[in-house]
Parts: sequence; C-alpha cells; structure tokens
Amino acid sequence: MLLSLTAGGVGLNLVGANHLLLLDPHWNPQLEAQAQDRVYRVGQTKPVYIWKFMCAETVEQKIHALQEHKLGIANGVLTGTVNKGSKLTIDDLKSLFGL
Repeated sequence: MLLSLTAGGVGLNLVGANHLLLLDPHWNPQLEAQAQDRVYRVGQTKPVYIWKFMCAETVEQKIHALQEHKLGIANGVLTGTVNKGSKLTIDDLKSLFGL
C-alpha cells in the first residue's frame, strides 16, 4: 500500500505491513512518528523496517533541522528544562527557503 502521511494519519492500523518508506519530510515530526507507530502495532508479527529518504542540499534537510529543533522544544517542555530562547522564530522559517 502506498499512501501519504496525510492519508495515513486518519486511523489506519497496518499490522500487515512491515516496511515503511518515508519519502517526504513533514513539518510536524510527530506525524512521522505516528506513521511509524501505525506500522508497529500490537499484533504485528514481522520485523518492521523503516527507511527515511532525504535529498542532499535541498529544503528537505532544512525541514529535518526544523524537526530536530521542534523535538528539542517538546523534550524541554516534557522534562521541565525549557530554555528561554527555545521558541521557533521567523528566522527559523526564513532559513527553510534560504532567505
């Protein structure tokens, strides 16, 4: 089955699938994590393989850096170690497009 993160994020539990190929990054890293969780569910009997493809020197790498930044903010909130300068800024968004 081939589907986008948007279509796959509406309640599918794919315990019959065991390969996940992430071809395009999403702004929200939690959606990618949710896609991974939908493949690896209770009842899954096969080993699960997850590959994330990314083209070098493209906006995909910048989106990945933004994802890491967002995950760092979320981690800080959950652990109570939020830094004062941990909010996303307009400069973070501008860096995605090389502005």
